[in-house]
Amino acid sequence: MLMGEYDHALDDKGRLTVPARFREALGERFVVTIGLDGCLSGYAMTEWERLTERLKDLPMTNRDARAFIRLLLAGATEVELDKQGRILIPPRLRQASGIAAEAVLVGVGSRLEIWARDRWEAYQESVQESFEETAEKLVDFSL
Repeated sequence: MLMGEYDHALDDKGRLTVPARFREALGERFVVTIGLDGCLSGYAMTEWERLTERLKDLPMTNRDARAFIRLLLAGATEVELDKQGRILIPPRLRQASGIAAEAVLVGVGSRLEIWARDRWEAYQESVQESFEETAEKLVDFSL
């Protein structure tokens, strides 16, 4: 399970260090694509295969389904860890996510999210106030 938050800087070539704990869960090769809420999402190959299988069930007659599938798959790229534990984030994905120099890597269960630092801070601020209300609606914490 991916969890935690790590700050890392991209180098001049657009390479980003992936924390060792995330490398263990994601493997040497994994998929990075456009995520939701302005971030990038990274999936271990098994998770990516599971997701793409579910996409096949979406109705191709539905405009929203077609748009979602197109953007998700068009933005997808397979990345491979180098010997220093870095991946290369392609320019089109850096541009789409606003990642220029500083990134935040966030583990969210079955996927990795990669955020531009400023977008991550703005996102946290926007949802923090309603965190408890959202928890009450979605999660039963009673034992």
